[in-house]
Amino acid sequence: MVLRIVLGAVYTAMAVGQLASFGHMPGILAAYGLVDGVAETALAVALIAGELVCGVWFLARPRSKTVAPVWVFTAVAVIWSFLAVQAYARGLTVTNCGCFGIYLSQRLSWFVLAQDALTLLYAGLLLRGTRTARPPARRALSSRGTEPDETAAPAESPPVTEEADPDARIP
Repeated sequence: MVLRIVLGAVYTAMAVGQLASFGHMPGILAAYGLVDGVAETALAVALIAGELVCGVWFLARPRSKTVAPVWVFTAVAVIWSFLAVQAYARGLTVTNCGCFGIYLSQRLSWFVLAQDALTLLYAGLLLRGTRTARPPARRALSSRGTEPDETAAPAESPPVTEEADPDARIP
């Protein structure tokens, strides 16, 4: 729960910083050398929306067992990490990583890559937590009444008598 609150605060702050400097975000993302034109703006909108959704969700409902915000967090972490790793590997100079828009800017370096690796680690921990917190599918179905419970004793069928057997009347 504490991890969700911390990540919620960080991702909400990231989204707010990026929204406040939205006019600069396409240019910041262009520095990574993968997108240009309309794709820059679309990527900026997708990242900000993802950060805002999972950040607010984690803050508002830190005990929630819903997996959707965890997957959104994971997708955003993967995208930011991919952008950083490929730009670093290509030797591109990115003067502002864009994590908080134009605020708290830092150049792309091994330190940013380490931060991205931590977010991927946190995403893995969150995903693992959702898998261990959810009951197995068969048991979940049983509790809803769609399948018989495996742990319940089998129902006894009524004994068959000769009168109930239609073949018993045939001479």
